[in-house]
Amino acid sequence: MSRKLKRSIALAGVVAMASLGLAACGGADDKAGSADSNSNEKVEIEYLHRLDNADDAVKVQTIVDKWNKENPNIKVTPKKFDGKAQELIKKVQTDTDAKNAPCLYQAGYADLAELYVKGLVQDVSKYATQYKDKYLPGPFDSMAVDGKYLGLPQDTGPLVYFYNKAEFDKLGLKVPTTWEEFTTTAKAAAEKGKYIVAYEGDEGAQIFSAMTAAAGGQWFGVEGDAWKVDTTDEGSASVAALWQKLLDEKSAKVVGRWADEWAPAVQKGEIIGTIGAAWEAPLIAGDAPDQSGQWAIAQLPGGASGPDGGSGVVVSKTCEHPEQAMKFNAWFNEQVDDLASQGLVVAAKATPKAPDYAKFYGGQDVIKEFTTANTNMKPFTFPPSWSVPQGYLSGEGGAAAGDGTMKVADVFKNSGDQLKDALKKLNLEVK
Repeated sequence: MSRKLKRSIALAGVVAMASLGLAACGGADDKAGSADSNSNEKVEIEYLHRLDNADDAVKVQTIVDKWNKENPNIKVTPKKFDGKAQELIKKVQTDTDAKNAPCLYQAGYADLAELYVKGLVQDVSKYATQYKDKYLPGPFDSMAVDGKYLGLPQDTGPLVYFYNKAEFDKLGLKVPTTWEEFTTTAKAAAEKGKYIVAYEGDEGAQIFSAMTAAAGGQWFGVEGDAWKVDTTDEGSASVAALWQKLLDEKSAKVVGRWADEWAPAVQKGEIIGTIGAAWEAPLIAGDAPDQSGQWAIAQLPGGASGPDGGSGVVVSKTCEHPEQAMKFNAWFNEQVDDLASQGLVVAAKATPKAPDYAKFYGGQDVIKEFTTANTNMKPFTFPPSWSVPQGYLSGEGGAAAGDGTMKVADVFKNSGDQLKDALKKLNLEVK
């Protein structure tokens, strides 16, 4: 691998950020997706997604049916993937090798560099740029890697604070506005058997990285021709210390976000607050429907936020109809009211109406709260092979910090060491 190509791949990850106000770097030409399609040709497009199909959400099939009725020459078939995001990437890789990957598939901003390096997507810049004005600039440019746009953005995932206002009022607690207040309030609540925050080991990668971004930290970056990896900078250290204090003082409920124990803990009034991505709003509402009207949403202490999730829809390397696929892609991601019902914080500029789940939050203007978090969201760089530290932070490492067998700061350091090794295996230079 040439030094020039190494640098090109290294730079790829820099622009794969779930943030606002980031521009893509320039890159080499790519022949993939460069041929124009006959727009009158009847084609079939498959769209693989991980969107919610909850009872109170507009079903993806319902949205697609509207498209198919109005666009008989471009028939779209949606298929839901119920596995984890990392498993979806493995499926797409297998399907790509067999040359039968879906034309469109959902991909997190954090995964784009890896998808690009593995050759699982194609350059659709000539089509994407036609729709640029329809999207917020940050999410739009987050779909570019090495100067090539791989698809269009669908949603963002800024961290916010969810809390049971009724329970806070009963305990005489106020929503913390600083992290110092947060730990003090958490300790006071825990002494009464209530938890204003949960330590979610299975969401470690997302929560830790997003909170680090909010704290002004940055784990990964590029200096010259080399990747710089540092999971121990000032912002990282402050986040690690915060969680360590909460764990040491037993002020946080240790429970997996996706564990069977989560919802019952909320229903019993044991968990009365949690730090989570904006897209979790309808999920929390579904966890404890009997508490409708009691909960509310606030900004994180300090006001800054970081990216937890957020995704776009990319065009697969084997898609034979990129132009038509992108027409549907643009249309689908502009169905903001329907997507908001799914719990998405849309990347399109159009403002959706208040979703039904807003009733759970006392009729609060949840869209306004999410917009504020989006505005205050700080960037985080996702490198190639992000799946390696991600798996550790949300797996073995996250669990070890939760059960007290490892310090949070050590988990951070180990994740950085693992990423360095993974980047070296890609023949990338590492500082």
